Amino acid sequence: MTSSMTKALLGAVCSAALLAGIAATPACAQDKTLRVTMHADVRTLDPFWTTQTIAGIHGLMVYDTLFSSDFDLNPKPQMVESWVVSNDRKTYTFKLRDGLKFHDGTNVTSKDVVASMNRWGKRDGAGKQLMDYTASLSAKDDKTFEWVLKEPFGLLIDTLAKTGTSIPFVMREKEAMVDPFQQIQEVVGSGPFAFKRDEWVPGSKTVYVKFKDYVPRNEPASGHAGGKVVKVDRVEYIWLSDPQTAQAALVAGEIDYLENPAVDFLPMLEQTPGIEIAQHPAMGTMGILQLNHLHPPFNNVKARQAMLYLINNADYLNTIAANPKLQHVCYSYLGCKVPMETDAGSEAYKGKKDIKKAEELFKEAGYKGEPITILHATDHQYINPANLVMIQQLRRAGFLKLDVAAMDWGSVVARRAKKEPPAQGGWNIFITGTTVLTSSSPFTHTSLGMGCEKAWFGWPCDAKFEQLRKDWAFAADTDTRKKIAVEISKRAYEQVPYITFGQWVNPVAYRSDKIKGVLSVPSVPPMWNIEKK
Repeated sequence: MTSSMTKALLGAVCSAALLAGIAATPACAQDKTLRVTMHADVRTLDPFWTTQTIAGIHGLMVYDTLFSSDFDLNPKPQMVESWVVSNDRKTYTFKLRDGLKFHDGTNVTSKDVVASMNRWGKRDGAGKQLMDYTASLSAKDDKTFEWVLKEPFGLLIDTLAKTGTSIPFVMREKEAMVDPFQQIQEVVGSGPFAFKRDEWVPGSKTVYVKFKDYVPRNEPASGHAGGKVVKVDRVEYIWLSDPQTAQAALVAGEIDYLENPAVDFLPMLEQTPGIEIAQHPAMGTMGILQLNHLHPPFNNVKARQAMLYLINNADYLNTIAANPKLQHVCYSYLGCKVPMETDAGSEAYKGKKDIKKAEELFKEAGYKGEPITILHATDHQYINPANLVMIQQLRRAGFLKLDVAAMDWGSVVARRAKKEPPAQGGWNIFITGTTVLTSSSPFTHTSLGMGCEKAWFGWPCDAKFEQLRKDWAFAADTDTRKKIAVEISKRAYEQVPYITFGQWVNPVAYRSDKIKGVLSVPSVPPMWNIEKK
């Protein structure tokens, strides 16, 4: 019997039972399980431990935030009921809203908030900077906490509302007191879903269930803000590593939502009845070719500058997102089609590729043919082909010796944190990406920072650059920020913290004939507000 015949027979049986007044069997009950395939498998349960987007997606399911961003990217209160700012703009007093409970039944208190923000502030790039500007953060009573700044900083609320990883989630004080450089083991949040650890199968499936005691805000859902009303009983993240298999599962109706369908498959999906392709106006990804500044050859700025003469931006886009409508050759460290867009200082990168010039710069950097270790994630939709393009470009130069270490993305995430020399388990290059939304601000752009030990993987170090970032954050108006952004771009192209390789859009796809209420966001996708038809 075919699947369609089985469904038809089941429907007839259920209808007959209802007409006869007989209680429907479980099989007849409405399916309230949302089946989703994300871009990666959930392997890390601690959303502060890594900037991996999938960790942020997991975090958004089980934890809540003080503020969040609506569809128009405006910050809105989430766990916060109200707040007051002092006349000198240094002291913020926040009050939590009623009804906040953790999944274990305990109330959320200000102590949980303070501990969580302190833990987040030791790992996230923007969080580290925010804590540098913080004089004190303390709980005044169970529902009131006070954030005192050393000097007026107008981006406090915007930073707490950010939706690009790492997101400032609120954990229980118990987990938030865990060393931020150690992963938490218990997952007890206060968000709209509870994590089912007993059903978690890494490499296969991650399960979340509706938290019935969650109290949504009264406002309509908008972006990541507003009322997080859960309309399904379960959400299952089904891990399908092969893009073609994932696409086939969506077409067959075996999954309801596919976060990042392969670009090559979009025309077919667009023509498939019952499937909708959607994207937020601010949605987009920027490619990052990350260089390790701790070890030769890229500890020398000449070697980093040499890469600009070897890397061809357009080659990556034509491989990852061949459709011209989805790609944008971009030389702006702060993203393109955003207020802070600028390619100041990018002449070497935009110009004709010059292998001879690159070789001269590598020699000036002291390079003598030592192996350059590349961490190549082979199971990631765009990182794998981007690696293949980069390897081809570097091999074409002829004078570089490459040591390509093939592994899955989870292994790259673990190894990129190692500061040891490449020969001792470290690395020289890995490829990743970030959202255009996160990159559009020098303050939240994690990989752009050059704060030495406080910097992101690769650990760039440049005091002048960090001062420019601070100047931008404290600027009084947008016009001043745009002028500083030009100087930031020039300094970035001088120091080369990493190399950006373009900007592209990867829409989401879902079964509009099976679900409704999908919220449009530019980054981490929320699962609340979605219901099965």
